Amino acid sequence: MRSILTFGAAALAISLAAPAFAQDAAENPPAASVQGSDASAAAATLAVGATVKDKTGAVIGSVSAVKLDAAGKQVATIKMGEDSFTVDTDKLAVADGSATINATADELKAMLQK
Repeated sequence: MRSILTFGAAALAISLAAPAFAQDAAENPPAASVQGSDASAAAATLAVGATVKDKTGAVIGSVSAVKLDAAGKQVATIKMGEDSFTVDTDKLAVADGSATINATADELKAMLQK
């Protein structure tokens, strides 16, 4: 039950914080947009076991699942230590077999604690 609440809280926190993260993305575009690749194509290459990095490039965890949510959107479950959270795959930049999320590890931990 706790993990379900954690997933829900993390998804909500990331959804609410997405506009702030989007501003950072405009200043520091993720690798996928720098290369001009389509975000949906990048999301399609995301695989279970892929390394996940924060926006500083530090490894923060790995992808433990990739699936469709109730609305039909592709989401990835990210395992970060003892915590897990779900994020839309189109919010991840995928390059060289790893995914990058536009937040720092500390920002993500703070969102998970709420």
